[in-house]
Amino acid sequence: MSHPERQKFGTKLGIILATAGSAVGLGNVWRFPYMTGTNGGASFILIYLACVFLLGIPCMVSEFIIGRHGASNTARAYSRISGGSMWKWVGVLGVLTGFLITGYYAVVSGWCLEYIYGSVAGKLTGDANYFSDYFTDFSTNAYKPIIWAVLFLVITHFVIVRGVRNGIERASKLLMPALFLLLLLLVGASCTLPGASKGIAFLFDFTNFEKVDGNVVLGALGQSFYSLSLAMGCICTYASYFNRHTNLLKSAVQISLLDSLIAILAGLMIFPAAFSVGVNPDSGAKLVFITLPNVFQQAFGGMPVVAFVVSLLFYALLALAALTSLISLHEVSTVFLQEELKVSRAKAATFVTASCALIGVFCSLSLAQDRGLTLFGMPLFELFDFVTGQIFLPVGGMLTCIFLGWFVPRKIVHDEFTNWGTLKGSLFGIYLFCVRFICPICILLVFLHQLGVF
Repeated sequence: MSHPERQKFGTKLGIILATAGSAVGLGNVWRFPYMTGTNGGASFILIYLACVFLLGIPCMVSEFIIGRHGASNTARAYSRISGGSMWKWVGVLGVLTGFLITGYYAVVSGWCLEYIYGSVAGKLTGDANYFSDYFTDFSTNAYKPIIWAVLFLVITHFVIVRGVRNGIERASKLLMPALFLLLLLLVGASCTLPGASKGIAFLFDFTNFEKVDGNVVLGALGQSFYSLSLAMGCICTYASYFNRHTNLLKSAVQISLLDSLIAILAGLMIFPAAFSVGVNPDSGAKLVFITLPNVFQQAFGGMPVVAFVVSLLFYALLALAALTSLISLHEVSTVFLQEELKVSRAKAATFVTASCALIGVFCSLSLAQDRGLTLFGMPLFELFDFVTGQIFLPVGGMLTCIFLGWFVPRKIVHDEFTNWGTLKGSLFGIYLFCVRFICPICILLVFLHQLGVF
């Protein structure tokens, strides 16, 4: 199915960098390192990489097929490929999921800007208790997090309104190399610290599987699914801008490898520094905003200028990773409104920015002291995170696999997979088997595990 009037990415590099930018986010630089730390290091990485090939790549190809075939926003793409059947609501769920995530993800992204400011202002100095108090005081403040979250959304807005080639693709060609360069600089600084070899060994000692159990495997499955930004409309939306010559399987492999490389480099940036100063690598979710400022302070305390530069570069890196993801999340809702309401891109983007800013305000205030913004006994921020991350995403991903594997005509899937017979497609049978059987089962296990069923 061809829709020549629709905007397309201009280059193969633009496709890879933009889609990789969608996948690369705080999940790589924040969640992956602490998941690795709490699950045994190198053994977790091996299992994670296996899960990427077993689950992540087939799911990504599936979204590519739906997006390119539908050549429209995610909701309409599912409707087109399903012939308007009930399966169209899986696409609507993807758009809704992306929209809700945009609102509260902007809050966390704004925290990165606060820490950039804190680095520049010389506030990130002190002991472990100081950094804990600093994060608590800031995240529970009624106004500061909102200002930073709105600013982050405004920056995203200006990229989106410029369109696919002049906005998303051009920004990705600038942001992704900058992110990679910053990451390499920080890896170099971390790995040259005294005692850094222990952290390197922790990441690459593939002979120690003592901590591996069912929970570790399920954690790796979940991380491989969430790290690639699946089931939130981003991959499907970006695929709608692919041309007929884009090799979907090859692109999925390249993007997944780049995403995994950045995640592993993030670990190589964090753990050598952590081991250098004797900090436990399983510090959990607080690793980035509480533990790491303390690590940088201790590791480079004798060199104030270096400590300042490392801290600043690290939080600039976080902000770039958050921005590339937020751009793709914003685009999901923007193009949906643009095409369904037949309004200009600028009007659609403005509505999304304003709506998500409002969501961000309430999510941020729910973390503030004595605000009482709770629902079902949870602060709104935690509720949005729970509903989207532990319900909408796995349900959407599982239904997508079932839909494409069992209900979409095999010829459509094969034509898209092989670019209408111009590619060999020798792996098509393996791909279809994974989508029909392995992926739905894996996602179901992750879903039940997250809900505490086992």
